[in-house]
Amino acid sequence: MMIDPNLLSISTNIKHLLQQAEHIHLVSHIRPDGDAIGSLVGMGLALKAGGKKVEMILTDNFPNRYRFLKGIEDIQRAPKKPADLTVTLDCSDLQRIGGLFKDRQPDINIDHHITNEKFAKNNLVITSAVATACILVDYLPEWGFPLEPDAASALTMAILTDTNGFRTPNVTPEIFRTIANLMELGVDLPEIYYQALVRQSVQTSKLWGLALSKLQKENGLVWTSITMQDRKIAKYHGSDDAEITNFLISVEDSKVALLFNEQSDNKTKVSWRSRNMVDVAQLAKEYGGGGHTNAAGAEVNEPLDQVAPIIITSTKKFIIDNT
Repeated sequence: MMIDPNLLSISTNIKHLLQQAEHIHLVSHIRPDGDAIGSLVGMGLALKAGGKKVEMILTDNFPNRYRFLKGIEDIQRAPKKPADLTVTLDCSDLQRIGGLFKDRQPDINIDHHITNEKFAKNNLVITSAVATACILVDYLPEWGFPLEPDAASALTMAILTDTNGFRTPNVTPEIFRTIANLMELGVDLPEIYYQALVRQSVQTSKLWGLALSKLQKENGLVWTSITMQDRKIAKYHGSDDAEITNFLISVEDSKVALLFNEQSDNKTKVSWRSRNMVDVAQLAKEYGGGGHTNAAGAEVNEPLDQVAPIIITSTKKFIIDNT
């Protein structure tokens, strides 16, 4: 297999930086998903096992479904002490980090999003990877930080969630070889699958009911919304989509799924999912967002009732033009 000399050079630089650092900040994006959380915890535990002082930072709360991970209790909302090395994980741009690093360029950026802006001093961006966690599984041992069971479990969870249980079109045989290797390190795959993808709280189930009662479908597009009132009625305390978006694309004959998630009176999170390589990252980019071919999102500073009709219309046209 040909080794990319550019990746080799970047990896060598990152190894040197990690080995030399004493206190490291690891950061991932706002409204963190499974890949963000699993990558953060997995790398954090691996670095700690290697003798490093590590702060794992998320400026937003994370969904309760991920609290089963060992090590997740060490995540904090803000830095406590200055670090001599800063690492961003699963972040395509600095705006996704929630206001951190205003006065300092991150040292290392590890990501797999095709829309990554390569904003750090050292950018290990591998867009062929199905999850940022896959990059870490490959490179952490090379950097001198072998994976112990808890770190391996966190990275497995990240891969599971970012592939929606191995159901995304970018899943390859190599992913299953990676999972098999992680299981040999002590990962309980059935339990992680249940905890991360199957188990639902009563509050989550009620939120699903409210969102799905508004489900609409037309010409290959499926869409619905989550409002602040929905979350209040369901007593759902997070601001995430409760994995509803990933379910929508399973609706029969759907080509693109669209979820509007009201964040405030004047802010709406928009998420797209697609099948058959319909590139919804292009759509997300039109609204200041980004992501992958089959999973993308944007945050729009407009009320839900105003932005939804516009995006529904543009998405319908996009489907016609691209299928």
